[in-house]
Amino acid sequence: MAIQNPFSTPITEAELTEFRADVIAWLEHNRPADPGFLLPQTFMEVGTEQVLDFLREWQHRVWTAGYLGMAWPQKYGGQGMAPLFQSIADEEMKRLRVPICFNVIGLGWAGPLILDIGSDCEKEKYLRGILSADDIWCQGFSEPNHGSDLGSIQTRAERDDNEYIINGSKIWTTMGNYAKYMILLARTEAKTERKYNGLSFFLAPMDAAGISTQPIKKLTGEYGFTETFFSDARIPADCLMGDEGQGWRIAMRTLQYERGAEAGAAGGASIISIVMNDLLEMANDVEREGQPLLKDPVTRDNLVKFLIEEKALHLSERRAKIPALCADYPNSLQLSGKLRGTEFFRRMRQYALTLQGTQASLYVGDEDAVDGGFWQRAYFNNFSTTIGGGTSQVQANIIGEHVLGLPKD
Repeated sequence: MAIQNPFSTPITEAELTEFRADVIAWLEHNRPADPGFLLPQTFMEVGTEQVLDFLREWQHRVWTAGYLGMAWPQKYGGQGMAPLFQSIADEEMKRLRVPICFNVIGLGWAGPLILDIGSDCEKEKYLRGILSADDIWCQGFSEPNHGSDLGSIQTRAERDDNEYIINGSKIWTTMGNYAKYMILLARTEAKTERKYNGLSFFLAPMDAAGISTQPIKKLTGEYGFTETFFSDARIPADCLMGDEGQGWRIAMRTLQYERGAEAGAAGGASIISIVMNDLLEMANDVEREGQPLLKDPVTRDNLVKFLIEEKALHLSERRAKIPALCADYPNSLQLSGKLRGTEFFRRMRQYALTLQGTQASLYVGDEDAVDGGFWQRAYFNNFSTTIGGGTSQVQANIIGEHVLGLPKD
C-alpha cells in the first residue's frame, strides 16, 4: 500500500477515513493465527524464544506495511508522515487486539530520544533496527536497594582511554536477556551533595564481555524482567550520549516519553487493550442466583462509575492536544495521564475479580476459570505498569511539585 505524504496539502476527513479503512482491512487480512501458546498482554511478558520470534516477525510485518514509525523520517526507516496517521493505526491495532509491537523501549523511549537529541551518526546506526525489530532495546535505570531513587544509583562507569569500564547491576531490565542495546544510566563522578550530579547516559551494547543477565520469574509464572550485572564490562567511549555529567537531564527527558508527557514514539500497540466493554461482557456472562450480574443494581451502579471514569480518561487525552484548554496548568494532563490511567485499570481489573466470587481464585490453565483466567492474569500484570516509569507514589509527587507547585515537605 502506497501512502502519500500529507504535508504538501491539508489532511481532509475523507483522507483520514480512507486511511483508517485501509488499516482495518490490512490488519484483518494479516492478523496472525492463534500460535497455540500464550501471547503477552504487555511487552513485559516476553519470556521465551518462541514468543520472541513470533512477536519479532509480527512487528517487522507491521513496519514493512508502513504502519509503524509513520512520523519518523524516511531516511531512518519511517514514513515521514503526520503523527495523526500513526495515531489512527495505533487505535485500530488496539481495537482489533492484534499482537503487540513488543520493542517498546526502543520504539517509545530510546528512539524518540535519539531522534530529538542524538547525532546523525546515532540516528543512522540505531533507528531503523528499532522499527524493524532487528535490534531489541532494554533500560538500565533502576537498581537493587534503590528502587525509583535514580539519584542514588551505584553502577559506575570509569573512562579508560577510548572505553568506559562498567561495574554494578540493574534490575527490572525488561527483555534484558534478548536486548542488543541498553539505555544505561551510570555514575561517572563520585556522589556529591547534589546526588543527581555526576551521572552519565549511555547507549550501551549488551553483547560486551562482562555483561550478564538473570531472568526474574513473575507472580504470573511468566518471565520478562531480568537483573543485569556488569563486571568490568568495557563499552566504547562513543556510547556516551551527550557529555559526561548530563545523564540526569537526559534520563528525565527519557522518562517524559515513558510517561507519555512527550510525543515522538514510533507507535504500535504495546499492550492488549482491556476496556469497560470487556468488563460489561463478563458481567453479563457471570451469573449469581441464576441471573447475570449485569442485572444486579449495585453492580450496575459500580460499572457506571467505571464507565464515567473511562470516558473522562479519553476526553482528557483529547483535551491535552488543545493548548488553549491546558493553559492554566501546562502539561498537567500529560503528566497525570500515566498515574490516572494505570490506577484506573488496576481498580477496574480488581473489580472484575470481585465479580467472579470464588472463581476469582482460579488461574490460567484451570478449566473452570472465567474467560480462561484472562482477568486474573491482567490484574497481576497491571502492577508492572503502576511501577514502571516511576511508581504511582512518585507520579503523585511529580504532579504535586511540578504541576501544582506544592512544597516537597
